[in-house]
Amino acid sequence: MNNNPYLPELATVQEVITETGNIRTLRLTLDNKESMEKFTFRPGQVGQLSVFGTGESTFVINSPPTRRDYLQFSVMKAGEVTSRIHQLNAGDQVGLRAPLGNGFGFEEMKGHDILFVGGGIGMAPLRTLLLYMIDNRADYGDITVIYGARSPKDMCYTYEFEEWRAGGVNLVLTVDAEFPGWKERVGFVPTVLNEEAPSPNNRIAVVCGPPIMIKFVLFNLKELGYEDPQIITTLEKRMKCGIGICGRCNAGSKYVCLDGPVFSYDQIRAMGGEL
Repeated sequence: MNNNPYLPELATVQEVITETGNIRTLRLTLDNKESMEKFTFRPGQVGQLSVFGTGESTFVINSPPTRRDYLQFSVMKAGEVTSRIHQLNAGDQVGLRAPLGNGFGFEEMKGHDILFVGGGIGMAPLRTLLLYMIDNRADYGDITVIYGARSPKDMCYTYEFEEWRAGGVNLVLTVDAEFPGWKERVGFVPTVLNEEAPSPNNRIAVVCGPPIMIKFVLFNLKELGYEDPQIITTLEKRMKCGIGICGRCNAGSKYVCLDGPVFSYDQIRAMGGEL
C-alpha cells in the first residue's frame, strides 16, 4: 500500500452488520480507487484498523480475495479501540495498514479434505479461507465445518450458512446448552468433534476459537490420529507495529505479525510457545 509502513491508507465504511450483541462486521473500501483495485492478500492475513484519535487494533481480513467489492473485518467489543469501532457507521472514515502476516497455505491444501473447527468470533479467519475454497471448489475434497458458540445468539455469519451448504460444505452447528427453538447439535465443540470423528486420512484441520477450545480440540485431533503438520491454527498475540519492529508479538524466535498469525501445530511446538 504506502511506502511508509506506519502510514495507514484511508478507507470508508460502506456497511455495518450486527453479528451478535458484542460483535460487529465492517465492510469498507479504500478511498484511493487504484489502491483498492490493486489490493491483494492471502486468506488469513490481517490488517491494522485505526480510528483516528483513539488508536488501532489488529483484525483478520475475513472477506476472501476472490470477492473484491469490499474488505471485511469482524470486531468483538473488548476495549477502547474496539468500542470506538462499534460506534462507526456507513460513511465514516478509518485507517488501514494491510495486508500483514503470512496467511493460510491454501495451495498446499489443494487435493485434500478440509476440516474447519471454529468457536464464536474464531470463525472470522476461517470464513475467508472457507469462502475462498467454495469459490475454488474443484480444487478441494470434502469440506466439513464444525462451528459452535455459547448460544445461537453468539454465532456469527448465520445469514451465510445456507450459502456454505450450497457450496458443498458439510456444516455441523452446535451450542453449549439447550436453547429454545434450536434444532441443531448441543454440546461443546471438542465433544462434537469426537462424535463426528472425521478421518485424518488426506485431511487438513484448520482450528480457530477461544484458547481453551483450541486446547481441547488439538488434544482430540491428536487422539483421532492427526499428525502435527496436519493441524493449522492461528496465534492471537497482541500486535502493535505489525512489521516485526516493536517485538510486542514475539513467540519464541518468531514474530506473529511477520511469521504468523497462521502456524501449523508442529511449528508451534518448535517455538515452545503457548496458544
